[in-house]
Amino acid sequence: MKLFVNSALIVAALAATSVLNAAESKGLNVLMTSGDAQTQMMGMVLGGSVLNEQKKVLNITLCGPAGNLALKDFTALDVKKPDGTVANPKSALQGLIKAGAVVNVCPLFLPNANKDASALVEGITVAKPPLVAKGLTDGDFSNISF
Repeated sequence: MKLFVNSALIVAALAATSVLNAAESKGLNVLMTSGDAQTQMMGMVLGGSVLNEQKKVLNITLCGPAGNLALKDFTALDVKKPDGTVANPKSALQGLIKAGAVVNVCPLFLPNANKDASALVEGITVAKPPLVAKGLTDGDFSNISF
């Protein structure tokens, strides 16, 4: 019983710290590498919550297979939502850009996809590693990876 109470106290302390950090956070950095549409969509949903509901800054960096979302000629797969409607991670990303999210693609993505910056969706730029690193190490932001 004592072990359970101690464990519960530790979990409560960690949860309280997490809530306090979220309340004080200026925003969220999302590093997305997954090519899986469901995983991408979850990143968009959480990012949208930060941007639209919490009114905080949202930075998204797309790398590897997720970089395809940045391409004009890429068609993302639809994902069925719990209510039976469908959503699309590329469309969701474009909505986040319109709402003010800063979105960039890893600098290694385009040359390895045999593309250049003209292939990018409007509002997406090529990441500058020092700026991404600065954002990821900024204590005022939370980081999440998909």
